[in-house]
Amino acid sequence: MIRTGLGWDLHRLVRGRRFLLGGVEIPFEKGELGHSDGDVLAHAVTDALLGAAALGDIGELYPSSDPVWKDADSLALLRSAFGKVLAAGWRLVNLDCVVICEKPRILPYREDIRASLAGVLGVDAGAVFVKGKTAEGLGPAGEGLAVEALVTALLERPDEPSRKAAGPVRDAVREN
Repeated sequence: MIRTGLGWDLHRLVRGRRFLLGGVEIPFEKGELGHSDGDVLAHAVTDALLGAAALGDIGELYPSSDPVWKDADSLALLRSAFGKVLAAGWRLVNLDCVVICEKPRILPYREDIRASLAGVLGVDAGAVFVKGKTAEGLGPAGEGLAVEALVTALLERPDEPSRKAAGPVRDAVREN
């Protein structure tokens, strides 16, 4: 059986915070504002993995209303969440990540980010890809006010055969 998950996150950019992507600190005059360390990419990866495994989301497992998660290391949260995914019998096939911001440029840090995420997840860096995009001056990311991340995750559970469509869905397909 295979499943996909989609993760999305957006954080304001403010002075006095570190700019983190996938656990890699990137030199920049602003950083992500967040209850934890604000690593927008780690948060989106966490949500993609949890969603694919139908195990909840980052806000449910590590709520910003709980002071225990104040300034938490987002990679530690990712590692914990991925442990739940693995315990449920899933294996990561790949991640495809998009980071949207006008500045800083992501390309010079891409390989470090890939290696960092792969290391936390215990996979080869070839299973993780990261792309940097701009928003062409549009919206909060385009105006330099925020950074956004979108992630798709593909999980596989080899011990379960794919299920066929059941009930009304299968019958509706047959009728058409």
